Amino acid sequence: MDIERDVARHYTHGSLEGAILGALASTGKDVDHLDTADLSAADEFHLGWLAQTVELAKQLDLSPGMTVLDIGAGIGGPARYFAKAHGCRVTGIDLTDEFVQVAESLTRRCGLADQVNFQTGSGLALPYDSETFDVATLIHVGMNIADKATLFGEARRVLKWGGRFGVYDIMRASPDPLPYPMPWAHTAETSFVETPETYRQLLTAAGFEIAKERDRSAFALQLGREMRENAERNGVPPLGLHTLMGPATKERLANVMDALQRGLIAPVEIIAVKMK
Repeated sequence: MDIERDVARHYTHGSLEGAILGALASTGKDVDHLDTADLSAADEFHLGWLAQTVELAKQLDLSPGMTVLDIGAGIGGPARYFAKAHGCRVTGIDLTDEFVQVAESLTRRCGLADQVNFQTGSGLALPYDSETFDVATLIHVGMNIADKATLFGEARRVLKWGGRFGVYDIMRASPDPLPYPMPWAHTAETSFVETPETYRQLLTAAGFEIAKERDRSAFALQLGREMRENAERNGVPPLGLHTLMGPATKERLANVMDALQRGLIAPVEIIAVKMK
C-alpha cells in the first residue's frame, strides 16, 4: 500500500477547506449556503472540468433515483453535480483523508448531504456489497493506479447487472516520456498512464462490454485555451485549481497541457456495461 500512501500524500494540501472558503468569502459568497456552481472552478479536477462532467452524465444516461459510486471522488465536484442536476444518490470514495473531509463539508454547505456521502478508501478494495450501484465513475483516477485489473474487477463487482461504468482518464497516446511534475504525480513513480487499448482489454477481461469510447483532446484543449485567455484578460480568479495544487500549479498545468498539445496523452472517455 506504499503507492496509495504516496498518492494520498501528493494530493494532501493541509489547509484546503480554509483556502477554499477564504477564496469564496473574498468574492462575497455566503460560505454557509453555497451553490454547486460556486465551487466548480476548483472541485472539477480533470481536463474538461465541469463541462466534461456534464457530458459524462449525459453519456451515462443518469436519471433521478439512480445510485452512483464515484471512485476517486476528490473534493466531490462530480458527485454533487450528479446529485443536483440528475437527482442521483451518490457515494464518493477517495484515498485522501483531507479530500473526503472537505468533500463532506462542502456538500453540507450546498445542502446536498441527504443525497451525497463520502468515505476514505481504496478503489482496489471497495467497502460495498456486490451489486449495489446502478452506475460507477472513474474520473482522472486510473493514472494513479497500477493494478487496473483489480480496480475494474471491483467496479464490476459493486455494479448491478447492466450497470454502466464511466471511465474518463488521461491515457497514453505516445510512448515518448511524459514531463513531470503532472497534476496527478510529482514523478513517474506514482504515475501509471496506459493506452486506451490497455483499458479496453482490461475492462473486457473484467466482464464489461465497451459501449462507447471517445477522445476528448480537442474539447479539453479548446476549454484550456479559453480559460488561459480569460485569466490573461481578467487575472487569476480567487478560486481555481491553484487552490488545490498551490505553488506547483503553474508548472503542473503547463506540463499536462503541453503533453496534450504534443499528442503524448489524451483524455479518453469510455462507457462500459456490466455483462452477465
